[in-house]
Amino acid sequence: MRIREAFRTWLRKEGSAYGFLSIYALLFITFIVIPVLAAILLSFTFFDAIQPPHFIGLNNYIALITQDDIFMKYVLANTIQFAVLVGPGGYALAFILAWILAQLPRLPRTVFALILYSPSMTAGVAMAVVWKILFSGDQTGYLNSFLMSMGLLREPIQWLQSPHYLMPIMIVVTLWSSMGIGFLAMLAGILEINPELYEAAAIDGLKSRWQEIFYITIPSMKPQMLFGAVMAIVSTFQAGAIGVTLSGANPTPQYAGQLIVNHIEDYGFLRFEMGYAAAVSVVLLLMVLFFSRVATRLFGSGEEA
Repeated sequence: MRIREAFRTWLRKEGSAYGFLSIYALLFITFIVIPVLAAILLSFTFFDAIQPPHFIGLNNYIALITQDDIFMKYVLANTIQFAVLVGPGGYALAFILAWILAQLPRLPRTVFALILYSPSMTAGVAMAVVWKILFSGDQTGYLNSFLMSMGLLREPIQWLQSPHYLMPIMIVVTLWSSMGIGFLAMLAGILEINPELYEAAAIDGLKSRWQEIFYITIPSMKPQMLFGAVMAIVSTFQAGAIGVTLSGANPTPQYAGQLIVNHIEDYGFLRFEMGYAAAVSVVLLLMVLFFSRVATRLFGSGEEA
């Protein structure tokens, strides 16, 4: 009886909370934990999506390092280059734009925030319509037409099919569409800072906006900075559709825009080597975890780090 009464008391006090958490836990286990565990297990097998997988140990990882020249020569280098430029670049740009918007009155701030955030929601459509027209390889493309009218080009350039231009265009397009949820979190974090902190700092001797940013703004919004950093890392490493959408091919021309996600799609859904694709996805997961840990060290509190 005592156990039953204690259970009823607990159910009245905390049952609703655990009920709401159970929905999230169920979705998290179903769509995150189980797929990750399945990928890890499949990475140690040969699986062609037709016959049952059979265990081959570390052969997929050994082949990835010693035999996959495309991965080691192009994909890994492209992914690191793309992540180094787009990740910190987009992160810094999001903070700068959020800080600038925070100085504006409420109405124009809301309008400009919506304008900056909207490309992140329509990136696929925008790439297919705006950017492919802008960088079209014939003389009707906006960029070719402009350069030819200025006398800078004699004949149109195949921007999206050239290995020299595809990666820079991918970086520009990604930065343009990178003002997503991390940008909104930073904007909210800046707006939540108590204005009295700036007044007290001015009395104590802070004389410039740069000092306010480094000594008050950034330390006061570390949770939002951490969230923005993690979102930037995840979105950067999971980018893959951009190169394929712009060039219209997978693999991209001469693997110039081939990222790890494209490599996974190539082996998993074009060659049906699911076990090998799973091994590549596990490597991608480890890279994301590593850089997320670095971000936590930089922006997290002592307990989080």
